[in-house]
Amino acid sequence: MPFPVQRPRRLRRGEVLRSMVAETRLTKEQLVLPLFITAGRDLQQPISSMPGHDRWSLDRLPAEIDAIAQLGLPAVLLFGLPATKDTEASGAWDEHGIVQEATRLFKARAPQILVIADTCLCEYTSHGHCGRLTAAGEVDNDATLELLAKTAVSQAAAGADIIAPSDMMDGRVAAIRGALDGAGFSQLPIMSYAAKYASAFYGPFREAADSAPAFGDRRGYQMDPANRREALREVRLDIEEGADIILIKPGMPYLDVIREVRDAIDLPLAAYQVSGEFAMIKAAVANGWLDERRTVIESVTALARAGSDIVITYFAKDLARWWGWG
Repeated sequence: MPFPVQRPRRLRRGEVLRSMVAETRLTKEQLVLPLFITAGRDLQQPISSMPGHDRWSLDRLPAEIDAIAQLGLPAVLLFGLPATKDTEASGAWDEHGIVQEATRLFKARAPQILVIADTCLCEYTSHGHCGRLTAAGEVDNDATLELLAKTAVSQAAAGADIIAPSDMMDGRVAAIRGALDGAGFSQLPIMSYAAKYASAFYGPFREAADSAPAFGDRRGYQMDPANRREALREVRLDIEEGADIILIKPGMPYLDVIREVRDAIDLPLAAYQVSGEFAMIKAAVANGWLDERRTVIESVTALARAGSDIVITYFAKDLARWWGWG
């Protein structure tokens, strides 16, 4: 006779036992904290749509570096707000650009923290798009690759540990890989935003980074939220071009994509719990509709359960405090 199927009710009793038998485990080594660095002096500017997050000027950044180090967080993802913008995004690849100088500060003050440099142009262009424009006002994919490559090399020279192109231009991983190799940074990994969707969940970020397009939108080069198979094609192309880590963005609305990519590849996989996801939870908590700690842990665990090895989240510091890391 076959054995009757029994539910493991006894394994659900008690916090310690539940933890021991949990199928998905989240550790601080999986977390990345996004950080916004701004030009100017003596600035710690609160971001209204992202409670608890600020824009930091370089002279105020050391205190935040110390706080991150004390919590034991392993990595940060840096975004820059330059003093001036132009059509060529010159602040992105300036040797003394805002991300480059912030990287040097991190490496001097807390060298154990991995610095991931966001490699894109939208924060640095006067028009807010992710590359050079044609006379017709459309992004020129091929002309943009040169600027992205210059940006990546300048970030590497400043000490970045990982280069993270987020622009979604065709061929940018190959262009960046070639430029890094040619400049002597062949060992530097690339974390490619391989499937970055044209999402409505980026609104708070665009306030934080002052990067909203001056006209139009980015649907011409970011992915259609309706497409799943396209994500797999984009991922495979980026791997062929030399990507070392694959990133899916946003996170929770695309758990199906994370799962399918995880099943299809054996490279490290990252998910970005984006600003809109963060802001929604914060707003619901502020209204008394959700329990913050339980909701955050559940949402971040879902990203890991779907297959993410790395989770980029604005809740990284909160998780570190709640779980007593550092």
